[in-house]
Amino acid sequence: MKNIPVLHVCEQSLAAAYEKALVALHEQGVRFRTQYDKPGDPQSLDCTMNLTVLDPLAEPMIHKAFPGGIEELREYVMEVSGAKDHWVKNMNDPKDTRWEYTYHGRLAAYGTWQESRDGQPVRVGGFNVNQIEAVIAKLVKQPFTRQAQMITWMPNIDLECYDPPCLQSLWYRLMEDDDGVSWLNCNVRFRSNDAWGASFMNMFGFVIFNRDVIAAEIARRTGKTIKLGRLNWQADSYHIYGKDIAEAKARLFDRIPRGPLADRTYEFSDEGIQEMYNDAEAAVRAKIAEYDATH
Repeated sequence: MKNIPVLHVCEQSLAAAYEKALVALHEQGVRFRTQYDKPGDPQSLDCTMNLTVLDPLAEPMIHKAFPGGIEELREYVMEVSGAKDHWVKNMNDPKDTRWEYTYHGRLAAYGTWQESRDGQPVRVGGFNVNQIEAVIAKLVKQPFTRQAQMITWMPNIDLECYDPPCLQSLWYRLMEDDDGVSWLNCNVRFRSNDAWGASFMNMFGFVIFNRDVIAAEIARRTGKTIKLGRLNWQADSYHIYGKDIAEAKARLFDRIPRGPLADRTYEFSDEGIQEMYNDAEAAVRAKIAEYDATH
């Protein structure tokens, strides 16, 4: 085979789209090696995926098959909003093994990195662009602009980085319906997306980011109703690592014929799920504080 398959899925809800994308990858993906394989690992399943969620806030939103629980989901949402930006390492300290970046850090302070100056961490770089603010301002001024884009890739760092950003860009545009309601459409591009181990939390995290950060601030500044329109998620490499295929088969693929989608999902609006999600914030902040104390 000479071509990587390009697969397309479209569903109303996030959970349904996620499951459909995994099934398409399992059935139509090709086998690939990766630079992260250990001796004896099976080859991964891989494809280029274009996934569209027509109504990102429609239920069911949460799929039970992602490797984690409600607390991990809450933690990732907080991470995307900047709760772990201070975990980025000092780039001039070879003993610092913390992260080289966070997505939020790249979006809110693009062009900078962290170094140690006189024993204190400082952000340095040729320029510092708050892309989140720039995108919001563009959409407020001109909702139909094609220039409301944020990127993460910094070639001066990432071409030599062992684990460079998977997220590459977010692109936004507003559509207004006949009732005067504006709908925030979003395209997200990942160069590499771990379909089993990360993609659901990635998607859920940026749905909430779009709702609570981008759409909410546009609504505040304009006085208009802003809702989430479709989310288009493109992954250049959408893959299940070989070591995870057996788990994915046991936890998801073998279960699909046994019952409806509702058996494999949660409704995010469910009172019990909301209580767990909201209560998780304190535990996540304690976890971050514990990490801070030891790193």
